[in-house]
Amino acid sequence: MRKIEAVIFDWAGTTVDYGSFAPVQAFIAAFEKYGITPTNDEVRKPMGIAKIDHVREMLKMERISKEWERLHERPFTEDDVREIYELSEKLILDILKDFSDPKPYVLEAISALREKGIKIGSTTGYNDEMMEIVKKAASEKGYTPDACFTPDSTNKVGRPYPYLIFKNMMELKVKSVDSVVKVGDTVADIVEGNNAGVTTVGIIEGSSVLGYSEAEYEALSEEEKDQAKSRAAETYKNCGADYILDNMSGLVDLIDTLDQK
Repeated sequence: MRKIEAVIFDWAGTTVDYGSFAPVQAFIAAFEKYGITPTNDEVRKPMGIAKIDHVREMLKMERISKEWERLHERPFTEDDVREIYELSEKLILDILKDFSDPKPYVLEAISALREKGIKIGSTTGYNDEMMEIVKKAASEKGYTPDACFTPDSTNKVGRPYPYLIFKNMMELKVKSVDSVVKVGDTVADIVEGNNAGVTTVGIIEGSSVLGYSEAEYEALSEEEKDQAKSRAAETYKNCGADYILDNMSGLVDLIDTLDQK
């Protein structure tokens, strides 16, 4: 009897948008409208949670909060959070369709999982409006999961809470968390999976944790790649990932191993 019944994937940085660059560009541009240019690390640190929560977490960061108070002569408010979020939402909606290409090995892995009768779910920090764009564009390129839920499905409560995973389990009719694997590219993905009690897998290449575009990554020397991958793996280990893979080419073998346990 098959143990693993469903694999639940993240979207940007995991299955599409190598390096998860659509949200990075939108957040940087939105904050710049308010006089602050976030660093790449500042943008990526909260990656994976609901986008409005992401804005709030960035505004709480020591450097950004101090810069905000210097520029605006007051602490940030929830109105500021909402305004920056709404601007970032507008900006990302304009570019999402251009960041929907499936990552290397994704289509092959999905096909192989389906041949084994495994269901394909998905969670995301994007909202429903954003996902309509991404799902349509990704589907045209061959990737369509069996289920997809955003924080809009759970009263705006996204990662690291486990509810999006449970929504997938309900939709896919999976009885036990022991039969579910969550695959993602951020700390929030792993913590979400841990909180749900499912098996968690961190993907390194093309991840937000790694932070490189495909061209940037391929331009690295083998030594530089090894160092970057080691740093990413350490991040996943520190947040409790059960397994870490370089890319999706190793996922089916991992599922087979889990089935044999």
